Amino acid sequence: MKFWIRSKGTFHKSITFATPMSPPPARHKAEYKHGRAGWVAPIMEKQVFCRALVSASWLSGALKSRPTLRVLDATYDKDAGKQFSERHIPHARFFDLDQCKDQASPYEMMLPSERHFAEYVGRLGITNNSHVVVYDTDKMGILSAPRVWWMFRVFGHRNVSVLDGGLRNWLKQGLPVTSENPQFGAETFRAKLDPSLLHRFEDVRDNISSKRFQLVDARSPARFRGPEPKPGEGIEPGHIPGAVNLPFSTFLTKEGYEKSPEEIRRLFQEKGLDLNKPMAATCRRGVTACHVALASFILGKENTAVYDGSWSEWFHRAKPEHKVFEKN
Repeated sequence: MKFWIRSKGTFHKSITFATPMSPPPARHKAEYKHGRAGWVAPIMEKQVFCRALVSASWLSGALKSRPTLRVLDATYDKDAGKQFSERHIPHARFFDLDQCKDQASPYEMMLPSERHFAEYVGRLGITNNSHVVVYDTDKMGILSAPRVWWMFRVFGHRNVSVLDGGLRNWLKQGLPVTSENPQFGAETFRAKLDPSLLHRFEDVRDNISSKRFQLVDARSPARFRGPEPKPGEGIEPGHIPGAVNLPFSTFLTKEGYEKSPEEIRRLFQEKGLDLNKPMAATCRRGVTACHVALASFILGKENTAVYDGSWSEWFHRAKPEHKVFEKN
């Protein structure tokens, strides 16, 4: 038997269950499923890997039993490195988004080259056989981790997941943190760019007339429309013509977990977005746009692209008539 189940805020798809059993203790009932044949317990060893999300309870156990597991703290904050040195999940390594990007680009968060990415993650002890789990420490639960999840996928590594609920819920469950830095050697990682998951400026510019794909903007409504004060020096709010606003925060529960597949699907439907048609995501700098890619991935759409330059590039390169700004 296979079901969707929820365990500590995370939905797992197609988990195989054991034979029917008597009702479980009330305190553990949320971890079981009641089917036509009665209560059944999950066989956790048969969970499907390479899924988008893992729970804190699963990660806690996997840290003790899976030598190819690599955990990355991908917090994007000016004090992220300092915070990591003070507190992180055991065995985690720090992924610095400001270091793993195109340093020569004038825009905020452009992808590095294949070679740069391969060398960077190799120095973190990651190989092509590693199962990578990414988290961040934001109070929302999940903020920048999906960017690193997408980066691994765009460079050909599919065995990557996001820790559902982030460090916020890891701590809430009473799981350990440490200030100890893990000892690891450099490894060899081979990166191969998947262009289907990446859109450039020219792709988005041409799409204004061709309408080849749906463009989803993950920023707040105020930054999308324009009334909110400019989010950064030299960059005013506004959006790309034809973009649909679906704020990344709507994919998260108030507890900081990813919403259920049913809730996520409804969010796309309410915006008139068709998951059967090509889709790309944008935001301010290409970070929260990756929430759209993650959310659609959860629904089985694995080919949502991200406009890497996003608004920070578009604002500086696009023609004035291609920048929509709604004044108060």
